[in-house]
Amino acid sequence: MPKSITIHDVPDDVCQELAARAALTGRSRQAYLRSLLVDIAGRPDAEVWVARVRGRKMATGSAISVEQLLAHRNADVAAFLHESE
Repeated sequence: MPKSITIHDVPDDVCQELAARAALTGRSRQAYLRSLLVDIAGRPDAEVWVARVRGRKMATGSAISVEQLLAHRNADVAAFLHESE
């Protein structure tokens, strides 16, 4: 069953900005914030993600050198730049 969440002491300018963003999407502030919360809850926090990656690395014993990592990164950047042209 859905639950209610109350947040106290939200600054006026933040409330106004959230209302404006909600209006731009044609939703109420409540509907807008609910969609943001659902999205946030569907993704792990950075700390959780790092813990999962470390756990998989330990379980599989996989390792990649800094040079390999940078080479993959550079290839991804080059591919992205090529697609953007």
